[in-house]
Amino acid sequence: MHLLAHLLREHAVRAEVVGAADDSARGWWNRCGDAEINDDLLASNLVPHVASDLPGDLGGRQGDLAERYYQSAQSGPRRWDCGSGCDGGGRPWDGPNGIARDQAELLRLGVAADIQVHDSREPGVFPGGWLRWAEALLPSKIDWRRALAAEIRRGLAAVSGAVDYSYRRPSRRADSIADVILPSLRRPTPEVAIVCDTSGSMHDALLARALAEVEVILTRTEIRHAPVLAVDTEVHATTRVTRAAQVRLAGGGGTDMGAGIDAASHLRPRPQVIVVLTDGHTPWPDRPPPNTAVVVGVLSDGPRRAAPPTPEWARAVTISP
Repeated sequence: MHLLAHLLREHAVRAEVVGAADDSARGWWNRCGDAEINDDLLASNLVPHVASDLPGDLGGRQGDLAERYYQSAQSGPRRWDCGSGCDGGGRPWDGPNGIARDQAELLRLGVAADIQVHDSREPGVFPGGWLRWAEALLPSKIDWRRALAAEIRRGLAAVSGAVDYSYRRPSRRADSIADVILPSLRRPTPEVAIVCDTSGSMHDALLARALAEVEVILTRTEIRHAPVLAVDTEVHATTRVTRAAQVRLAGGGGTDMGAGIDAASHLRPRPQVIVVLTDGHTPWPDRPPPNTAVVVGVLSDGPRRAAPPTPEWARAVTISP
């Protein structure tokens, strides 16, 4: 867990940012990263004996980041070597092939989502440092539970047959009629499709935030799986996923989210709700798909480039940086 935490918290990349370039600086950064990790492992008695530095050992305060220990705490020589994952320096034992950068980012998103999901079910299990890390990495700027709940109710009400009879569970009125098995009413979980903008205007940071929102939709709502369409001016990939790590992103050309909405509306089973994640720089259809609610998550890129207005027939929510 200690060594994996160096990788999850990107200590190798952060070492380059603070300027830990030579062996001496990398050794001190290794200890500062250990202190950042170990104060969260202390309560579970998981601090390794060979890499046991705590913030107090470095003259720092508990709960701070490695950068603060590196700049303000007392310095000292490296006592052990946690490998290239802690400082970015190559080691003789490193293999020739590493994990791809986008796959590493998806793994971090997956771990952060797992922490948030389990914390919502069993509060108090995870240390505060891990919860803060997960929230910083996977912030949901909109409450998809509320935003989707209203649209799901509307979608169910608008679609014929959304409430149907089932013999899986007996009716509450079964005792009133002898020798007749009455069905009960069932309310199935609605189908939700996600259209993800992969056009050229969606740079890496926006794509990462789009994937973060996909993860939130799948882990914080009743939606357990959904088709995700990668779209620029056409649909390049459609993948039914249970986690954001399974999404296939392809595209990079112009933008037309109308193509994605149209393709999503023709999926089988037909979705009652279509969620569009985009930077908003796209033409929109004149009218919505029939009997389908559309929710647009506009990924804001800050004040530099305001997104054009979304259509009146869609519910729009802004996802700020």
